[in-house]
Amino acid sequence: MKLRQLALAASLTAAAATGALTSTAAFAQAKEQFFPVLVYRTGAYAPNGVPFANGYVDYLKLVNARGGINGVKVSFEECETGYATDRGVECYERLKGKNGGATVFQPLSTGITFALTEKAPTDKIPLITAGYGRSESQDGMVFKWNFPLTGTYWVAADVLIQHIAKKEGGYDKLKGKKIALVYHDSPFGKEPIPLLQERAAMHGFQLSLLPVTHPGVEQKATWLQIRQNRPDYVLNWGWGIMNSTALKEAQATGYPRDKMYGVWWAGAEPDVKDVAEGAKGYNAIMMQHGAEPNAAVVKEVLEKLHAKGQGTGPKDEVGQVLYMRGLTAAMFAVEGVRVAQERFGKGKVMSGEQARWGYENLNLTQAKLDALGFKGVMRPISTSCADHMGASWARVHTWDGSKFVWTSDWYQADEQIIKPMVKNAADKYAADKKLQRRTPADCQS
Repeated sequence: MKLRQLALAASLTAAAATGALTSTAAFAQAKEQFFPVLVYRTGAYAPNGVPFANGYVDYLKLVNARGGINGVKVSFEECETGYATDRGVECYERLKGKNGGATVFQPLSTGITFALTEKAPTDKIPLITAGYGRSESQDGMVFKWNFPLTGTYWVAADVLIQHIAKKEGGYDKLKGKKIALVYHDSPFGKEPIPLLQERAAMHGFQLSLLPVTHPGVEQKATWLQIRQNRPDYVLNWGWGIMNSTALKEAQATGYPRDKMYGVWWAGAEPDVKDVAEGAKGYNAIMMQHGAEPNAAVVKEVLEKLHAKGQGTGPKDEVGQVLYMRGLTAAMFAVEGVRVAQERFGKGKVMSGEQARWGYENLNLTQAKLDALGFKGVMRPISTSCADHMGASWARVHTWDGSKFVWTSDWYQADEQIIKPMVKNAADKYAADKKLQRRTPADCQS
């Protein structure tokens, strides 16, 4: 009997100990803010996807080196999408419930964004799509869970037309001009078309649409059309190897690179380094930042991570265009959580739903950006229930044969053109999905 009692006591003690360990592990796990990281380090888009991923992960490491988010350490896990929509959805499903639940997803793909837009409201997990995704998702009254922070493709296209008009001496000088859009034949590449068509109707320029099949290595037929039609300007809406291929074809056909303008995903070092001097004069619109080797946050990453052998990628990549894009994207993710903590509890782990409120009430003043190490890199960003974009500023940089240099002042997208387009497209989406616009009461939740 005593043996049975001793055995029972031992088993209860073991169970209690196991329970204590389990609860301790769960508590420890719950004390970390989990950020899933969708990446593509392999495949046709890897040259561009890798530096973004390295910048994103380095910033999360830097946050921990700084002491976390008000003391809450962050954890992360990468999942390889290969830029494929189906794999992106698989990664989302695999990671959304891990480590206490995902804080936010950043798909880094417009196709994946389209797919996850259907899932996010049910799972109550926000999506940050900084500089990509659905342009109409700026409308937070319909797209409660989407945050195209700092700019959409309609912003990029609008600013490019503004810049071209300025070079020509005014909008009236655009009449009769030929502008060709060479675009990746995917949701990403098709996004600017409605805005460009609207501007073409307003100013009388001829818009030609030239799709390029994934991944973009075969463009000879496209550039044959360009050689025959001789457009005044070529807009390059490319990604990955499509960009360097376009520049090589332009060089081969004699099309002037200074008449070419890329979107912000077509204006980084991997796009031009293999063409080098042959890409001289090529321009791209930038989502605020460019290459920022002298930024305080870059120096901090080098000091606190790379100097200690804890950096994610090569040291010489730190501060380049796409590395900075990843760095800023991670900063948005973290700062939304910090805002959420102001409402729901400092030093606490935020749920995806609480983090969503933070992204909707983001107010990155210049003073805050400077304190985070982004002085001279970005302008202030302020979101609201109605505006999930927060800023619509951009500028142009140009490849001088060895580096990108700024060649324009700041432009702001024309909201008189974009806002009606956003509302119409958002209303159509709401009607198709049988959604109601949010109420003022919902904006407080």
